[in-house]
Amino acid sequence: MKADAALLDRTPLGALPEEREVLLAVENVSLSFGGVRAIRDVSFDIRKGEIRAIIGPNGAGKTSMLNVVNGFYHPQQGTITYKGRRRHQMRPYIAASQGIARTFQNVALFKGMSTLDNIMTGRTLKMRRGILAQAVYWGWSQKEEIRHREVVERIVDFLEIQHIRKTPVGKLPYGLQKRVELGRALATEPELLLLDEPMAGMNLEEKQDMSRFVLDVNDQLGTTIALIEHDMGVVMDLSDRVVVLDYGQKIADGTPEEVQNNQSVIDAYLGVAR
Repeated sequence: MKADAALLDRTPLGALPEEREVLLAVENVSLSFGGVRAIRDVSFDIRKGEIRAIIGPNGAGKTSMLNVVNGFYHPQQGTITYKGRRRHQMRPYIAASQGIARTFQNVALFKGMSTLDNIMTGRTLKMRRGILAQAVYWGWSQKEEIRHREVVERIVDFLEIQHIRKTPVGKLPYGLQKRVELGRALATEPELLLLDEPMAGMNLEEKQDMSRFVLDVNDQLGTTIALIEHDMGVVMDLSDRVVVLDYGQKIADGTPEEVQNNQSVIDAYLGVAR
């Protein structure tokens, strides 16, 4: 199946999360900034086709962990194993080229560009023609862009944002901007999608919409998802497994029900004195 046509054609995996192949493994990772230890000897895995939540109180090291996974931060200790290849340091361009996409806590879009053009930037890694050929916009370069725009249009339909296709994203409400950012990440056709607080700042209706799209990305596209989210209702509803961090350490790992009833997790969220 051609990469250009693959989007929206994948099927979900039927096996239970614990029976699936490990897509990414974090092994004994530690990360420090000077005297501040953001992550301390953390290990967990993400299995193919699951929604894996990473939760914890503010300052627990969740975003730092995602930054390690996609190569923005380089840990002082530990390794990342992705699709069977072990790396002491993942590089961002390697992560992107090998199928790891990312959204951010704060929306990172080109505010003056339209929804279509923002999502189109996610196709950059898939383009094979050089800058000069693209500038001329003729022949193979023109045909290539048309194919990529067809993929983008399918994403627009998938996320139900046809009505804002040509609207500059800076004029959109926050919830729709978050959806556009999700669309840009999907445009890279990721195997592993890292979502950093995708529901942050949303009202109830917007959260319900985004939750539905996250589930659709996982169920219909078969995309593996690692999710950071503070809304515990969302986490418990969406996740197959949950890993909990507190002060940079892993304190729990298991199903949503197991984590919800874990006393260490309860203490961490209640701020029990140590």
